[in-house]
Amino acid sequence: MGEGADIRRDDPWAGFEDHERVLVARDPASGVAMVIAVHSTVLGPALGGTRMATYADSSSPGASAYADALRLSRAMTYKNALAGLDHGGGKGVILADPARKDPAVLHAYGRLVSTLQGDYVTAGDVGMTVADMDVISDTCPWTTGRSPERGGVGDSGILTALGVFRGLQASARAVFGTDDLSGRRVGVVGAGKVGGRLIGHLAEAGAEVVAVDPDPGAQEATADLVPTVRFVASVEDLLDWQPEVLSPNAMGGLLTHDLAARLPARLVCGGANNQLAEPAVGDLLAQRGITYAPDFMVNCGGVIQVAEELVGGDLDRARARTERVYETTLRVLERAAAEGITPVTAAEREAVDRIRAAKDAPDDAPGR
Repeated sequence: MGEGADIRRDDPWAGFEDHERVLVARDPASGVAMVIAVHSTVLGPALGGTRMATYADSSSPGASAYADALRLSRAMTYKNALAGLDHGGGKGVILADPARKDPAVLHAYGRLVSTLQGDYVTAGDVGMTVADMDVISDTCPWTTGRSPERGGVGDSGILTALGVFRGLQASARAVFGTDDLSGRRVGVVGAGKVGGRLIGHLAEAGAEVVAVDPDPGAQEATADLVPTVRFVASVEDLLDWQPEVLSPNAMGGLLTHDLAARLPARLVCGGANNQLAEPAVGDLLAQRGITYAPDFMVNCGGVIQVAEELVGGDLDRARARTERVYETTLRVLERAAAEGITPVTAAEREAVDRIRAAKDAPDDAPGR
């Protein structure tokens, strides 16, 4: 089951079969619930972000938070394996309103991560900032995504956007026969720290970019940097423009069955996690001849960047590794075509091949 898999929301243990460990805890002082899922440590300590979010069933804590942690930790295993990192996958969820952060809750979460003694290394995700990771690091040495003042590498959106751009170029080569994006119509959903920077890369490459983002601040910031970008009011308006490439860079679930059935684009490639609302959407895209570059394959630049905090913080090395997304994307899309499978399945098989090789290698082999 891949990143877009549908875990039943009424069964908190659905999808738990191959996870190594799941922790559920509640901070006694605030009552905030927390979930940490460790999917795999075969390649090394699990590495993945922590998100802070509210859920309709947050008071339980409910199956929704379990599902997010299980699904996203599995995706991190695939992402880290495809990126060539010596890390497995993990994910954390703090069930709280990110607009009302309490340092005491972040400290409690840091203590929870610390109980795993390095089997899980956390980083930032939705609802979290570099400053939040600094606070977590007060009580947890296994924290990345920190500020440079605290030994970190800062905003990981820079390399995330670069990886998505390089993946998009490689995908364009597979779909259109060239990675030259000059004059190519690209519709971008989400102009935040990843989408906004991606728009800059696309404009520099000569693409014609139309974007949608409900945040006026994000629109203004992006337009200041990329005067040629045009914003429209909705995804429907974006589709009316008939983009050749659709790039989802906001929250997940954008690609529903309905949207996939009428999508005019020939290529989908973006930085958002969980772009497929359900696994069948990936099959429908393939049936319609639309290439979907799996998000966990192309949006790995951020985790590559924060992983560098653990081995010296060399951003040039992290950038060079992120550039390899181009070759990885070509290889996965070629495998999908050769084996008659979807790109999601091909990407998962690539990741599983590396994990199995690590399992079969002698304990004293390099990288073990």
